[in-house]
Amino acid sequence: MPATVLVVEDEPAIQELISYKLRNAGHVVLCANSAEQAELMVNNVLPDLVLLDWMLPKKSGIEFAQKLRRETRTKTLPIIMLTARIEENDKVSALAEIGVDDYITKPFSPRELIARIKAVLRRRMPETSDDIIEMGGLTLNPRTHRVTCNDDGKSNSIEVILGPTEFRLLHYLMTHTERVHTRTQLLDRVWGDHVFVEDRTVDVHIRRLRKALEEVDKDNLVQTVRGIGYRFSVVSKE
Repeated sequence: MPATVLVVEDEPAIQELISYKLRNAGHVVLCANSAEQAELMVNNVLPDLVLLDWMLPKKSGIEFAQKLRRETRTKTLPIIMLTARIEENDKVSALAEIGVDDYITKPFSPRELIARIKAVLRRRMPETSDDIIEMGGLTLNPRTHRVTCNDDGKSNSIEVILGPTEFRLLHYLMTHTERVHTRTQLLDRVWGDHVFVEDRTVDVHIRRLRKALEEVDKDNLVQTVRGIGYRFSVVSKE
């Protein structure tokens, strides 16, 4: 279950150790030394999970977690707190009052950290849905496997012709908007972890998907994030 994890930790040695272990486990790692830096990164790339140190310079991890929970875009973003505080009241405050997903006390074993991340991601993973999705002028119907475009508010709509793989790819991207997905993540979640194909296969199908969406002037919805992967976004790239 590879994921994009944002590590917010101001101690370089701990940040380096966590990053090393997460990359070895197959995750994509983003690092921030402060809440302010993390906020800028989240505004640009929405991670799958945040590992957040309690004690940070200037703005604390608790304050940053509260801000994430207040905003619509990040209110369901999984958060695991990292802290040296072991008092029961601190744990209750973080888990219950602020709404973080888990709490790990330093020092901790890397194996435990990886297991906790896996558990949180599994709990937060959305169930497969047949609900119709309407976004950015596109309507995707999983039951009929049809995608249509109706961006002008008129009754007539234009069907977007997609192959089975491109349909599954678009469905996944539209149900995980704004999140950046690596090729490995897309292979795992769209093709399945039992299918052995090369990472570059994703690029081929992304090009096919964009070509089909180009017919209705919607290819800009599938965006490339340089050095990381792809995302579906109704916000135009600057």
